[in-house]
Amino acid sequence: MLSDTTGSWTPVALSADLPAGTVIPARTPAGPIALWRSRSGHVTASADRCPHRGMRLSHGFVRGEALSCIYHGWSYTRTGTCLRIPAHPGLTPPETIRLETQQVEESDGVIWVAAEQLMAGPPRLEGLVPLRSLVADAGTEAVEAAANGKAGPEGLVWHAQNSQTIRLLLVPQDNGQTLIHILLDNDSCLAARIAASRASETLRRMAEELQTKGKAS
Repeated sequence: MLSDTTGSWTPVALSADLPAGTVIPARTPAGPIALWRSRSGHVTASADRCPHRGMRLSHGFVRGEALSCIYHGWSYTRTGTCLRIPAHPGLTPPETIRLETQQVEESDGVIWVAAEQLMAGPPRLEGLVPLRSLVADAGTEAVEAAANGKAGPEGLVWHAQNSQTIRLLLVPQDNGQTLIHILLDNDSCLAARIAASRASETLRRMAEELQTKGKAS
């Protein structure tokens, strides 16, 4: 796996899966986050609980450069400060109302998050282009076994049965699942991308079968 501690970078999503003005749920070793991109394109990783009533902010919406809770509309800036409380429009929210945020870096089409402030940036994936992400109902060890490899600092290099070389970024999820980001050489043609996508689906099934057999034994 690529990240399983709070002191390292976690590839939480692909850039293409987070258009401007959207928010999605994601997970880091420090817990769940609301990952959102402002209208101007900035990405923020906020705690996924509104301080007001605990509603998941990943169910909320982005308005301009702020993230708003879907429950009572409390809005938060990219730095985590409370910007607006609709029920009290004349009130300046106190500084004590704020969200925790995590460090974010976006490079090579991947969004990386770190729970702690790190001096070094995330791994560089030059020469690679993201293809897609999928979730396997299997742990990272089962995915590694299915790919016949071990994930290192820059993921797992998988030699698929069709002779393609595919890079996998493995991220442990809740309930024993694994988020898999699939990357290819940036000069891959359409046929190669289709073949890689199909091979990745097969890899997921293999990992899930291995996981099931492991539980059965």
